[in-house]
Amino acid sequence: MPSLTRIMQRAKSDNLPYVVPGKMVYSRLALEATEYAREHGKLHAFHHAVFHKLYGEGQDIGNWEVLSDVARSVGLDTDDMMRAVTSGAYSAAIETQTATAQRLGIDGVPAYILNNKHAVVGAQPYEVFQRLLDEIDSGDDENIKV
Repeated sequence: MPSLTRIMQRAKSDNLPYVVPGKMVYSRLALEATEYAREHGKLHAFHHAVFHKLYGEGQDIGNWEVLSDVARSVGLDTDDMMRAVTSGAYSAAIETQTATAQRLGIDGVPAYILNNKHAVVGAQPYEVFQRLLDEIDSGDDENIKV
């Protein structure tokens, strides 16, 4: 079953809103703003709010107005965030994360990296994570295929 179908079914079964954005969203700005939020102790709140804007409301998270609303809602200084992001302060961090994702073969979201070397890509059932964690726990995680 394709990842999007699983996500939509899960959201429906949990009575959660799920909106597929009407256009391709460029997330680089949101990723860099997330690094700002991390630096200011608001990572999780910011991440969840951005996720809701994108998938709960179908808003464009590559838009400063959307990100400013999110920042404001979690108590971040929107002007300072914009200055920091536009200065390129987080570009290197995003480049490093992108290189790691490419090395691990990540080509979609959501993506989870375990033990800094195993990637689970896409909306996967609980059993996939459990199997991977069991194999890592057994100490035989060199030959894991996810």
